[in-house]
Amino acid sequence: MNFKITLLGLTILSLTSFILTAQQTTNEVKIVGEMKNVMWKGQLYGNIKLDTITNKTNLYGLGPLEYLSGEILIIDGKAYKSTVVSDTTMKVEETYDIKAPFFGYANITRWTQQTLPDSIHTMRQLEQYLDKVTKSSPRPFMFKLSGTVEQATIHIVNLPKGSKVSSPDEAHNGQKNYELKNEPSEIIGFFSTNHKAVFTHHDTYLHLHLMTTNRQKMGHLDEVLFKKGTMKLYLPIE
Repeated sequence: MNFKITLLGLTILSLTSFILTAQQTTNEVKIVGEMKNVMWKGQLYGNIKLDTITNKTNLYGLGPLEYLSGEILIIDGKAYKSTVVSDTTMKVEETYDIKAPFFGYANITRWTQQTLPDSIHTMRQLEQYLDKVTKSSPRPFMFKLSGTVEQATIHIVNLPKGSKVSSPDEAHNGQKNYELKNEPSEIIGFFSTNHKAVFTHHDTYLHLHLMTTNRQKMGHLDEVLFKKGTMKLYLPIE
């Protein structure tokens, strides 16, 4: 009888430990590498190969391709890379056979959904809104948006092969910008007040990548004008 009780107790303890571990890892953003090491120290090589991420279920992530040769986005377990073809065209491929010098990712199974308020038109307004509504939530976190962007500018890093980098300006040599208008899109974002120069630029709490719903265009989001009444904001459930 005592043996059975002990066994039952151990089983419950193990199950509780498993549940707590799962809760702790759900939504947790993992960051590999640092933006500042790429921009200032020229560490362009891949710090992570996406194939080595073992749990790809409900996976979301973003970052640049190694040697700043393109952009990466993972949406719901599917990984994409975008590379420059010309000033007006790009190539978007689905693949996990890629590396990134710095990268952020999380497994998110449950979301809360809301319509983005009509007062939120720009990235700066989005940043301020997220900071306000997530004061009591764990940070950093990843989120997503879906809907129509009235206007947007995305870029793809396209550093010439063999380039050396020792400043942000040098890191963006060869970069191509692309303009979007009235494009149904999905945006995967990262928010943190403590990762400037690590995973966000020094003047923002956000790092965003946008992909059109037809999967033809994808890049780092620089500027956006959200179309009123069309954007859905998804935040991870704790």
